[in-house]
Amino acid sequence: MQLVRQKEQSRSFRRSPRAARSTRGVRVVGAALIVAALVSACAEPVPDERTGSGAGSESGPVRPAAGQQPRVEGAAGALHAYVERVRKARAARIAAARKWGLAQPPLEAPEPPAVKPRIITRKGFETDGTDLPPVFTTVPTKEKVVFLTIDDGAEKDPELLRMMSELRIPYSAFLSDYLVKEDYGYFEKMQDAGVALHNHTLTHPYLPGLGYAAQKRQICGMQDVIEKRFGKRPPLFRPPYGNYNEDTLRAAKACGVKAVPLWASEAFPDRMEWREWDRDLHPGDIILTHFRGKGDWKGSMPDMIRRVMKTVTAKGYAVAKLEDYV
Repeated sequence: MQLVRQKEQSRSFRRSPRAARSTRGVRVVGAALIVAALVSACAEPVPDERTGSGAGSESGPVRPAAGQQPRVEGAAGALHAYVERVRKARAARIAAARKWGLAQPPLEAPEPPAVKPRIITRKGFETDGTDLPPVFTTVPTKEKVVFLTIDDGAEKDPELLRMMSELRIPYSAFLSDYLVKEDYGYFEKMQDAGVALHNHTLTHPYLPGLGYAAQKRQICGMQDVIEKRFGKRPPLFRPPYGNYNEDTLRAAKACGVKAVPLWASEAFPDRMEWREWDRDLHPGDIILTHFRGKGDWKGSMPDMIRRVMKTVTAKGYAVAKLEDYV
């Protein structure tokens, strides 16, 4: 008899894992029922606007009017509303992409960093001076983002403003006053859409050919124009043609400039040109293009943006806002 009891106990122990799994299953189901009950309990009744009574009162639940979707309240309602907003935003981006001739919408940029990365001068771009604004072509980041910048202000195409707004593509403008002053209002609309306006000198000269005082007049003068016309002295400056010397950086610092972004690639309506040997994009690359039209290019500014976005999106990159990182 003792031997029989030991065998029965042994069989019982062998069955115990299955029993445990069954118990866990019951606990999971029970937890789910509890959560559902809590959500239901936390949902406040919806008042009937006609009678003042709540859903579940003697007057009965409020029913949606013909053609309306039923209301969902509480935590479930908040989740439903969020999903619906995301769905509508996605549908709008797809529609905008089709409208502007893109096979797919631009990729969404990630959230900007909580702390901006430390920017240093790119190796080989240094001058002998110390404590000067850094000169760089790429922002240090591991995110698959690039930055779009547009220089000078010659072409003032309203289609560009509409396209960038509808596609929600961030970009930064580096302006020269001798071109911008023809229509400050165009760039005010750009600023109103969230575009940061930065310094590209008053008259776009070759700065290394000028002395320190003349360079300072070019840079500080444009700082003054942007502050007067657009309300803020910009922290970023790009020297014309990407050419500078130590006097340029000293003058820029004296005028309140914090950094000097150049570029890693340049965009045209019919092609991309590359600074790097591998002819490719990299995380944090700055893309340069210009305010130009069909009189100067083989295409319009929207054509150029299509070229940029097809290239950027196909390589798995999103366009982010430069000022979020610098």
